Amino acid sequence: MLSIKNFKKVYPNGKIGAQDVNIDVIAGDIYAFIGPNGSGKTTTIKSVVGALNFEHGEIHVDGLCVKSNPIECKKIIGYIPDQPDVYNTLTGMQYLNFVCSIYGVKEPKKSELIKKYAQRFNIENDLGTPISAYSHGMRQKIILTSVLVREPKLLILDEPFVGLDPKASFTLKEIMKEFTKNGGAIFYSTHVLDVAEKLCNKVAIIKESRIIANGTMEEVKKNNSLEEVFLSLE
Repeated sequence: MLSIKNFKKVYPNGKIGAQDVNIDVIAGDIYAFIGPNGSGKTTTIKSVVGALNFEHGEIHVDGLCVKSNPIECKKIIGYIPDQPDVYNTLTGMQYLNFVCSIYGVKEPKKSELIKKYAQRFNIENDLGTPISAYSHGMRQKIILTSVLVREPKLLILDEPFVGLDPKASFTLKEIMKEFTKNGGAIFYSTHVLDVAEKLCNKVAIIKESRIIANGTMEEVKKNNSLEEVFLSLE
């Protein structure tokens, strides 16, 4: 579903954002991507979703090259950034309708899916409110809803649990499990290591722009906790 081969990103000032990154995410995976701040997680993720150009290596989504097929890849990917920036002047429902119109989600499926996920995230009574009045957690919920109603094949999530209350976090974890059980794949960065250990079947650890551990969760952590492994590699 997602193939990253020999990826390297160098910024104009010469700073290396990530290098020698090789990751394969297949259908059914919930793949954790962990590392210290500034280690290359967001650089890699933004390159996968087409928000950053890169000079070296290859990234394919469902067999399509993100450089030569950017629009087709974006149709397959559902991306949740680390900052929930949306159009503040729109109401929640207007934003969802806008996203659905871009991605061709039509009635009656559109209404069914909006209702389904708005209820699961407990925002159905807030869809008529301008997004400018939403809290950080509410913005995260509306972005999650806008991605899920599109029914993408691959979810790319950058710190998706930040700002969510405990109930919404539990709901998101359940949705992630359902998504991969139904053939989807998830690649997500997080600092919440205990959640990643319980939720994910695979993990990659990046430090100073390079992958230093990669494999199934059991292979990487062995008889230790993921937190212990992560701290030992710091």
